[in-house]
Amino acid sequence: MAGIHITDIESAINWWRERQPSADGLQACAEVCALAEVYGQLVYYRETECDDASMPAAALEAWMQWYDSTPDAPCIAICSTSQGDELCKGCGRTFDEVQNWPVMSPAEKRVTWRRISIEATAWRFNRYAERAREFTGVDHPQAPSPSPSQPGVKS
Repeated sequence: MAGIHITDIESAINWWRERQPSADGLQACAEVCALAEVYGQLVYYRETECDDASMPAAALEAWMQWYDSTPDAPCIAICSTSQGDELCKGCGRTFDEVQNWPVMSPAEKRVTWRRISIEATAWRFNRYAERAREFTGVDHPQAPSPSPSQPGVKS
């Protein structure tokens, strides 16, 4: 099974905190608490990934709801693997990742997203970055634009 990176756990926690803020400033929602337990164990044991198969059910469900809010495929409709490249110039995925994307688990997809984001060499991160932000479709749900009071873009 693929590992879920600690930064994805943190992103899911922040996503839930935004959607269900604490009423009293002290108690977090159940989803944040479930994810925070996993996050805390990763920090305590100095691990960077947790196995999605062994995550507590509540934490995995909360993570999956966050995952469902993220774009599925990094594709920007400029696929060079169809032209024989082993690494797509458009999205940064390998030929095998492009071919197997429909059967990959959410955790496996996030591993790929993390790698291509860190590398940031694909056209989706430079010359076609605006296209990546605007691309629509089933695999590319539109995220709401950040408001001036909420600077930054989700990772």
